[in-house]
Amino acid sequence: MTLRTIAYAAILSLSPLATAAAETLFIPDDPQFTGIGKVIYQSQCASCHGVDLEGEPDWRQRKPNGKMPAPPHDETGHTWHHSERQLFEITKFGLQKFAGPNYQTDMPAYESTLTDSEILAVLSYIKSTWPEDIRTRHDRMSRQ
Repeated sequence: MTLRTIAYAAILSLSPLATAAAETLFIPDDPQFTGIGKVIYQSQCASCHGVDLEGEPDWRQRKPNGKMPAPPHDETGHTWHHSERQLFEITKFGLQKFAGPNYQTDMPAYESTLTDSEILAVLSYIKSTWPEDIRTRHDRMSRQ
């Protein structure tokens, strides 16, 4: 791990995430951190969101059961339309916290499955795959 990765992990373990609201939370340029994120992504997320971040087919159309398919996390999806903070909170606490308790989804909350650092590693890995222009736009949006 790089010194920057260790520093981020230390900060996350000592202070609430809210103190970093104006800071960039993801570390998409650290190959060791994103490598960890990729391994976790493959074991926790790829079964729905795809090995190559491609999502499920017809991800914009509800399934017969009324649930939305898993969207892609590459540049063709809408993941990058959400700030880093929103993505972290959706991953940690689940969609129901934001869409309401009656919202039907297959997306689990990872609060009791992954640590904050593991969630950030996964999201950093996802962001590391986006084209530079999308990453730049996402950075600007996340700092607002």
